[in-house]
Amino acid sequence: MPTPLSSVPARALVAALLVAAFCAQAVAALRPHIPLLLASTVLSLAIEGVMYRWQRGMQSVFAKSHADITVRHVLRDLLLVVALLRLGEQNRETLYTPLVAGLLAFYALHCAIQAVSILVRRTRTLPVVTRNIDASALRLSPASPLLLRRPNDRILIFGLPATAGLLATAATDDVRYAVLGIAVSLGLSLVGLCNLLVRLLPSRRPAGEHETLQWLDAWLAEYRPTAGLYFSGGVSSAYQANMWLEPLAKLDGRPLIVLRERFMVQKIGPTDVPILCLPKVSTLMRLEDSSLQILIHPSNSGKTSQVLRIPTVKHTFVNHGESDKLSSCNPYAKAYDEVWVAGPAARERYALADVGVEDKDVVEIGRPQLDGLRPYAGPPAGAWTTVLYAPTWEGWDGNPGNTSVIEAGENLVRALLADPGVRLLYKPHPLTGSVDPRAGAADLRIRELIRAANRERAVEQPRDTGELALRTRELDRLTTTATRAAADQVERMMLQSAPEPGRANAVAAATAAWEEAYWASLPQGEHQVVTDVRPALYACFDRADLLISDVSSVISDFLASGKPYAVANTSGLAEDTFRKAFPTVRAATVLTPDAAGVPDLLKTVRHPEKDELAEVRAELKRELLGPDEPVSQVRFNDAVQALCSEAQEHRARMVERLAAETATEIPDQGKSLTPPQPAHQA
Repeated sequence: MPTPLSSVPARALVAALLVAAFCAQAVAALRPHIPLLLASTVLSLAIEGVMYRWQRGMQSVFAKSHADITVRHVLRDLLLVVALLRLGEQNRETLYTPLVAGLLAFYALHCAIQAVSILVRRTRTLPVVTRNIDASALRLSPASPLLLRRPNDRILIFGLPATAGLLATAATDDVRYAVLGIAVSLGLSLVGLCNLLVRLLPSRRPAGEHETLQWLDAWLAEYRPTAGLYFSGGVSSAYQANMWLEPLAKLDGRPLIVLRERFMVQKIGPTDVPILCLPKVSTLMRLEDSSLQILIHPSNSGKTSQVLRIPTVKHTFVNHGESDKLSSCNPYAKAYDEVWVAGPAARERYALADVGVEDKDVVEIGRPQLDGLRPYAGPPAGAWTTVLYAPTWEGWDGNPGNTSVIEAGENLVRALLADPGVRLLYKPHPLTGSVDPRAGAADLRIRELIRAANRERAVEQPRDTGELALRTRELDRLTTTATRAAADQVERMMLQSAPEPGRANAVAAATAAWEEAYWASLPQGEHQVVTDVRPALYACFDRADLLISDVSSVISDFLASGKPYAVANTSGLAEDTFRKAFPTVRAATVLTPDAAGVPDLLKTVRHPEKDELAEVRAELKRELLGPDEPVSQVRFNDAVQALCSEAQEHRARMVERLAAETATEIPDQGKSLTPPQPAHQA
């Protein structure tokens, strides 16, 4: 939620006030006029504080005009010195020359701190970022104070005593205030510089690039990973990898997570699986000489082509969900050795799409994430019918049928809220509004409708037993590593070392306890907007009697529960054409943008004998997700082991072929054979 000071008029007012304060300070320094000098200087410092606290974005605006905080601070102090020189006797130049020298020394130290800070940051930027791995051999240490790494904050804080001293001297004509202020600023700067210089000592620096890469090779040789999850993406895309963390952790063998973006290390959810972030291609290629046999890809990205170059590793595409959208049959899938899908419907989808994926390379594994989903247990047992509205986002192609939020969302929510027996759970897609502002605006209006309905609905508030707070603290303790705001990647690597044995089981138990406490803490019948990481989508599935969504993987996943669901048709297609175009809609109630069918839909949920789609849902579930036995996790594990075996056989054939080629080569006279170089050394 934006603060009052983040609006455009507020930013313009702040900028205007700062410019006016400097103009007034200049006039006051040249005249000189002490009251105006004091007022304008204090005002400019106050505005700097406002920008520091609420308007950090304004710093970049001023910097583009070559008026960054360093320039402003120098100008502010310069005007104070000018004012002091123009006051009183002519001998003031001699009196204030040492003060000017002290100010120059302070600004020189500021530049020196910035230069050394950059050097320290470079020494602490390792070619590998880890999590859940003991990397203490790399001489990891806490980061320097955040103030020393932020030049804007540093000059404002360190320079404040000098400015205050000059201002006090101008008001009292006592030079001692200026001497004291400048001395304090110099002292702070010297302490900061020494703090950084110590970190450049060989014994205090983390390992260098060569030493770190040697450590990486040694760790890979010791851990001997077998199957890995490869992921690369943007800030909001981590959910695509997070949904595969639990199935990955349950695999036979030694799993590994391979990332490419440094920030993504902290975006990955709670897991005990070792995480390696390898930003550079040359570092990534070192996996070729490891025991890693397969990499599982939940999404495509621009950096996927880089890892596909590793010939000793087999690659499979599992996607982060299956739907009838074209993105589920991306032609890029043919670049992988295999494509793993949930059930026969996806296999048929690839065949119909004709994107180059051969049927022999498609493997049905089910959806292991859904194994723990609660099955359908009959109509709503209590006073409330819980409806989950979980629309997808607008997508990149501008298709109006991608999301119902824009054209149908408000109508659907109004129709649901009009039923006094409905309890609505609204869980929008995390990317809603990221492409089309209309989707973001509609999402905000939907949330306001829900808040208004809650104000009108008188529900009994449960007594706060403190259970949820207790469970939250316990879960946070298990899943969150306490780090300082100033912690950098190296410090986090040190803190997020190898996990304690049994932590994964403890997290699972704590999560289940938290979910029970969360739902119990909510007022019965109160509508909810669910946007936080917790509770997860599947936890909402377990609470819902009905799902309303769009054509997306949410439908396929919800089918595992056997419960009724509906799909909003905002594509402009006729209903029969819509059903033919999207097979996942076959067992759904199709809703038009005006939401006219919602009352009848609710009747079928409350009276299952009127539900004519129950058998169709069961049949569609088998088509989309495969058989109930064996469970998906077993099928997933079997697919992993089978592809690992293929990778081992392929590697053995490569070794035999290389040995045969080497044996048949005749070296030149006086020269020995040069062994082939690994890809990362070539």
